[in-house]
Amino acid sequence: MHKLLQFRDETLLHCALTHRSYIHEHPEAGEHNERLEFLGDALLNFLSGQYLYRRYPQKGEDELTRRRSALVDEKQLARFAVEVGLDLRMRLGKGAILDGGFQNPNLLSSTFEAIVGAYYLDNNSDMEAVRAVVEPLFDSVPENIVEFRANVDSKNRFQEWVQRNITPTPPKYVTEQAGGSSHAPEFIAKVFVGEKVYGEGRGRNKKDAEKAAAEDALAKVNEKV
Repeated sequence: MHKLLQFRDETLLHCALTHRSYIHEHPEAGEHNERLEFLGDALLNFLSGQYLYRRYPQKGEDELTRRRSALVDEKQLARFAVEVGLDLRMRLGKGAILDGGFQNPNLLSSTFEAIVGAYYLDNNSDMEAVRAVVEPLFDSVPENIVEFRANVDSKNRFQEWVQRNITPTPPKYVTEQAGGSSHAPEFIAKVFVGEKVYGEGRGRNKKDAEKAAAEDALAKVNEKV
């Protein structure tokens, strides 16, 4: 059994493994794992940030932000979940199971976050205990995979985030020339989700401005989690 699943308080482990759909069918089972998921998400963002800061002393903020997004995105966390053995341990409702819940990247990644949050509490809120089990998982991700994901077009990555977290409707970009000369114009782009501006960026052409706006939006949503 992976160390991340070794708990002193078994009730914490059971809670971390319990999806909302299970509680709907078994209300006597107690609490579902969404609060622990919230805590684990925050811990993973912090620990991955520290990890990358130490590992890449020459990288700037933008590159580190992209690599952090790649290291703790849904697909990667789902892979970690399978690696530690969560895929068949999740407590899911019958409907979620029939829908392929044990292979669902969203459920796997969410449960992994919950397990990390629960492990932190089970170890008396000791960050070093969590670091000791999480960083070997970070180390297991091949460098070329992290680099490839980090360099995936930022507009695509922001669209994926929006469609996963807010709405299936893609974000909208509004771009206009904001100055510069006729031979070297400057453009400014804003990216909207619904009526709300999520990011803003500048560039020498519309494409670069929109890419910068997407990167700004990704940096902001990463700060909030």
